[in-house]
Amino acid sequence: FLLFPSPIQGAGAATDAATGTGMEELSWCARCAGLAFLVFSVCVVALGAALFLARRWPWCSCHVCRSYLTGSWARDFTNLGDWYAHLLRCSPTGTVAVHVLGCTITANPANVEHMLHTRFDNFPKGKPFAAVLGDLLGGGIFNVDGDAWRHQRKMASLELGSVAVRSYAYGIVAEEVEARLLPLLADAADNGRVVDLQDVFRRFAFDTICKISFGLDPGCLELDMPMSKLAAAFDTASRLSAMRGAAASPLVWRVKRLLNVGSERELRKSIRLVDELAAAMIRQRRKLGVAGSHDLLSRFMASEAHGTAVDDKYLRDIVVSFLLAGRDTVSSALTTIFMLLSKNPAVAAAVRAEAAAGEKTRTASKTTYEQLKSLHYTHAVLHENMRLFPPVQFDSKFCAADDVLPDGTYVTAGARVMYHPYAMGRMPRIWGDDCEKFRPERWLTGPGGTFVPESLYRYPVFQAGLRVCLGKELAVMEMKAVSVAVVKQFDVEVVGHKGAVPRFAPGLTASISGGLPVRVRRV
Repeated sequence: FLLFPSPIQGAGAATDAATGTGMEELSWCARCAGLAFLVFSVCVVALGAALFLARRWPWCSCHVCRSYLTGSWARDFTNLGDWYAHLLRCSPTGTVAVHVLGCTITANPANVEHMLHTRFDNFPKGKPFAAVLGDLLGGGIFNVDGDAWRHQRKMASLELGSVAVRSYAYGIVAEEVEARLLPLLADAADNGRVVDLQDVFRRFAFDTICKISFGLDPGCLELDMPMSKLAAAFDTASRLSAMRGAAASPLVWRVKRLLNVGSERELRKSIRLVDELAAAMIRQRRKLGVAGSHDLLSRFMASEAHGTAVDDKYLRDIVVSFLLAGRDTVSSALTTIFMLLSKNPAVAAAVRAEAAAGEKTRTASKTTYEQLKSLHYTHAVLHENMRLFPPVQFDSKFCAADDVLPDGTYVTAGARVMYHPYAMGRMPRIWGDDCEKFRPERWLTGPGGTFVPESLYRYPVFQAGLRVCLGKELAVMEMKAVSVAVVKQFDVEVVGHKGAVPRFAPGLTASISGGLPVRVRRV
């Protein structure tokens, strides 16, 4: 009985076995069906995402967009800006659209005035721009709109416009020129050493802006050429932030930032270092005290005593904004000035002669701020240089509401509109048929050669309208002081740069890829 089950038991066992087998088969089928459903669901989601992107992505097969996406423009042009200049010259209105960027680019002065003055409130920096540079610039004056921008501009205007600050800044520039810049160039001349003039001017500008803005001396232009960690981190962060703006879609850098990979990982690391060093600078400034200090950071800190809320994040954003405005732009302009003077020795000789003539009439041993202002030809040289090589080659705004530009271009709400000073300097309809020639005399008039400024909407190197650069006078003073001092004592010969147009590296401001190697000789 125990060894042989009864028929009833056998039948029951057979039924259980059959049921178990069926359940196993059903479970396997269910798994297959579930897997198939999962694959189907993923495909539907992927298709939906693709259709969404297809609707939102500005796909275009026009020759401009194809050239941009494939990089084929680089076969005929050294820089992206040169290609844009070509497109804008060919356009009857001086305006073109790059659909894959969702961007309208213009070199039309009437459009520039419309954006920066007539319809200023309809063309803010915009949230997309703030997102691209927000990690680096934070809530600084170059990255905000509305009340935040008005508050910072008002405070900056009060400080930068004061005679005391200008006098303080000129004293610092003159001291840096005499104590560091000229001795370094003299050492290079005496030893027949080739130096990277772009690197020299970046160090010079970094030292001066740190002294003027923060009351601290990093000493980057000492003869042993030490490197500042803050300067290096700031360079990297600026370059990688600019790469964000050049991406065909913000989705690219946003995904990389989310995953913390590639350039976004490097950017995060650089900005962390900038934050740490800026915080240390603020702590040191507080430790030294702000009472009686003339530097700009101390003046902003002193506003705490007058009831203005100033936290460390606000001060950090000010530090970064001053570095961007006071170092990179000045060093960029100085670099291209001497590149052009090397190719145009007659212009260098005229600058030298004007400085020598001024020395005969002055009584002081050193050139004063007021005497620098009287050098009209040198002033024309600086402006002609920045016409051809503006430190900031383009600037973008975002249209808040549908608008029509003066040339008839329709701009939808949320669209990016870029005006391009680099291209504008190469437009025959603005500067004549000789627009690509370096000719300082175009800025002078009358028998004495008096400098006559151009409309800022035709020459928006310092922006224009309500956002016109507050530090313009200080920047021009610094460039003028350096140019005159160097030209009086040295001839500068560029080594190796044979092309008519230098190749620029990616960045928020223009810098020559590979630097500017020069040989210096005493006059």
